Amino acid sequence: MTDVSVVVIVYNDADRLPGAVRSALDQSHRNVEVVIVNDASTDATAGVANALAAAEPERVRVIHRAENSGGCGQPRNDGIAAAYGTYLMFLDSDDTLDQHACRNLVAAAEENEAELVSGCCWRVFPDKREERAWYRGVYRERGVYASVREHPQLLYDTLSTNKLYRRDFLDREGLRFVERLHYEDLLFSTQAYLAARKIAIIPHRVYNWMIYENAETLSITNQRAELRNFSDRLEIFRRIDAVYARYGADDLKLSKDVKFLNHDLLLYVRGLRSRDRCYREAFLALAREYMATLDPRAYEEAHELPAIIGFMVAKGDHEGAITAADYVGKGGVGKPRLTAPLVEREGRIYWSADHLDTAEGRRILDVTELGIHSLPLKSLNPGGRVTRMERSGRVLRLAGDVVNPLNRIGRDATLGARLEFRDRSRTGRFFAVPAEVEYADGRLRWSAEVEPGRDVRPLGFVDQSWGLRLRLKAGDDTLVIRLFANDPLELSVPVRPRLTRLAGDHFEAYVPENGEMAFRLVAHGRAGRVTLAALRRLTASGRGRRWWTALLRAERRWKSVFTRRATKLAVYNKLLIRLPIRRETIVFESHLGKQYSDNPKYIYEELRASGAGHTAIWSYAKSTAGFPKDAKLVRRGSWPYYLALARAGFWVDNQGLPREAVKRPQTTYIQTWHGSAYKRMGFDEPGVKRSTKVQRARFQRTVDRYDAFLIRSEHDAKTLAKGLGVRAELIRSGYPRNDALINGGDTTGLAAELGLPGDDRKVVLYAPTFRTGPKGKAQKRFEIPFDLEEFAEELGETHLLLVRPHYLNVAVIPPSLSGVVRDVGAVHDVTSLLLLTDALVTDYSSLMFDYALLDRPMVFFAPDLEDYARTRGTYFDLRQEAPGPVVAGPDDLFAALADLDGLATTYAKHRRGFVERYGEYDRGTAAKQIVDRFFTGDHDA
Repeated sequence: MTDVSVVVIVYNDADRLPGAVRSALDQSHRNVEVVIVNDASTDATAGVANALAAAEPERVRVIHRAENSGGCGQPRNDGIAAAYGTYLMFLDSDDTLDQHACRNLVAAAEENEAELVSGCCWRVFPDKREERAWYRGVYRERGVYASVREHPQLLYDTLSTNKLYRRDFLDREGLRFVERLHYEDLLFSTQAYLAARKIAIIPHRVYNWMIYENAETLSITNQRAELRNFSDRLEIFRRIDAVYARYGADDLKLSKDVKFLNHDLLLYVRGLRSRDRCYREAFLALAREYMATLDPRAYEEAHELPAIIGFMVAKGDHEGAITAADYVGKGGVGKPRLTAPLVEREGRIYWSADHLDTAEGRRILDVTELGIHSLPLKSLNPGGRVTRMERSGRVLRLAGDVVNPLNRIGRDATLGARLEFRDRSRTGRFFAVPAEVEYADGRLRWSAEVEPGRDVRPLGFVDQSWGLRLRLKAGDDTLVIRLFANDPLELSVPVRPRLTRLAGDHFEAYVPENGEMAFRLVAHGRAGRVTLAALRRLTASGRGRRWWTALLRAERRWKSVFTRRATKLAVYNKLLIRLPIRRETIVFESHLGKQYSDNPKYIYEELRASGAGHTAIWSYAKSTAGFPKDAKLVRRGSWPYYLALARAGFWVDNQGLPREAVKRPQTTYIQTWHGSAYKRMGFDEPGVKRSTKVQRARFQRTVDRYDAFLIRSEHDAKTLAKGLGVRAELIRSGYPRNDALINGGDTTGLAAELGLPGDDRKVVLYAPTFRTGPKGKAQKRFEIPFDLEEFAEELGETHLLLVRPHYLNVAVIPPSLSGVVRDVGAVHDVTSLLLLTDALVTDYSSLMFDYALLDRPMVFFAPDLEDYARTRGTYFDLRQEAPGPVVAGPDDLFAALADLDGLATTYAKHRRGFVERYGEYDRGTAAKQIVDRFFTGDHDA
């Protein structure tokens, strides 16, 4: 008897059917048969299926349906009826099985006596050479369950094709696919999950779901532009609800409703921008009727943005729903886009000003805790709209607006803009025209005129589609704005392709699936229409599509070779470092280019004050905000960056220049570092100790590039320098950034910039060290470990708290507390913040060593001290050495802050001893010592 019957359904897919069948026949578990069900194909599929059966008559059988079923349910049922196997699997003709799928699934079924076994499906995008696991979190490890209630996350994976079913189980429960409805998988899988007496999960890859985004005929699941697609999905969900009711599974219905908000509804709302008004109205009517059946608790358990999408759809507000979908991003890939203006009401941030008249609306639309208002402007990725488009002869006039969330782009910012037409098939190619931009009604309004026949010159044939972007300059920030159209705008204007007008003679406006405004080349002339039609037929055919995809892939590959980091480093190490060196050039970098700050900043400013005739170049990572207006800047990782490194006489850095970049003997690398060591560093760090010999050798080679290493105490020499494996000369100058702490500095400008009140409240800086998420994973958001509202209630009248998380973290401060708590994470230079404050609260940050120079109170809030010291390792006992109280709870923290004057007196001796031990070389002359030694004296000495 056959172990596994694989039912392969096919309709008009002659090219890909052999690959699907072969993946089943070539299984490492050999006792497999294939049942091909041809759903009345009209192409060569029938002949191909017959040939496959003739080649393997003992293992392949074919069923030819006389009439097309219009879906997948009936062909699969036909396959079930004809199958001989103990187990069944289902395979679509455009997909494939992993080679060991049947072996792994059958083994799990036999070992655990499971009636249903599920493995991991991977979505494969051949056009982009990408692949992603489908609900990977469900398949992290093996599991055996007597009921789906023991692992309800399984209900997120409702595919039928990555599963193995016992045939007698399907027959016993009468399980068959619903017919004449799409999304039959969802209902079938739900019924199987609930009926199975034992379910097994394996972490292995079993199924390859091939997604051809550029195919002429999209798969049913990708045909979301058809209203029937959504209507069928809702009908399936209603039937699933009936199944849950039959099994008394209200808890699972709630999980399904949460999934509907988190996943299913989002799929359709993303495409609404490209749909016409009639479609939107019909969609909202269908959706609102179904939304009324959702468990109200689903809004509480769903993710914040999907909950907002569902709420907006239920209110009939398609624009509000679309803006929320924009910010979710697309399938976790690509940057979220903020197209909602956001509003502040009574110190809380809401997604929209609409629908706040009810407690439910205020609860669901409250996005304060997401921290969007705390993100840098560029990270918000604001979006814009095209609201007007007119043709006057050959000229196209466009206008629109850009969201200005919470008026983050102030009226004092200098504005400038240009409108860009970008080749959608090949990144990097664009044509631009100037645009006017101005403030208006809480948004930024823009307008531009373009004559495509003169200003935009596509090649033709290879660049048929062009998107719109607005490059906006707002103060120090440059934002690339994606432009959407609320309603499809129909218009065409003459254009002149460089190759020939047979490639098209007009630009026609349209809105693709992503909702962005775009133009495509069309032909109004008869010869052009014939040529373009032939081209599209060619690229739509299987062979033509493969040829076209291969051509674009080759172009992208060569372009990526030129732009990838490995290429730049190879050229740098082989060629650029042979160029003549420029001894008077200095490359400065602070915190991987993210800031203009720290020791490199103060050396640079001392260098400028000295009048030395050097050329200083600053590296920046993403934004130039905060860097001096007159500084010469290069983007970190760019070709100019590597050229500057190759030819510079000096590198001045506080963290780490690209480790693979060879340093020339003529270049002097001054490593200033960025703090003394409390936690173990370098080779003393547990993680480095556990690394391989090769990894440790690579680390040492990176450090061996240093020619000079700044330290501020002998503690640094014995711990930090030794731990990092520094063999360079130790410069006992102290830290240039600390000169201002000793000599004093003017903080008036910063206080005004931060809007600090000029009252008598004590200014306290909370500056914790870098924090990772669960299991040591990097996380952007930093959860403040004490209640800010409690701080405001107890100390708000006498204290002002400035919160500065590590530059790799972001903290969320509710606007309602802005009078008492301020987020100062955007301030690059922490030294100026230290000068502003009356006290410091930290945990394990090296700022403790700097702040001690001010002889002001410090409090060490370290609720996880024992765990931190055990896992990271430290060079001394903080409880014994700290120049201030070490507290573990919020009550003790608030009590200490309430008595800052007492702390100043009680710990005065501790602070002096702390400075003597850990800051003995900080004398206020560090920057001058470095400039005199390296830049104004004998450079070659």
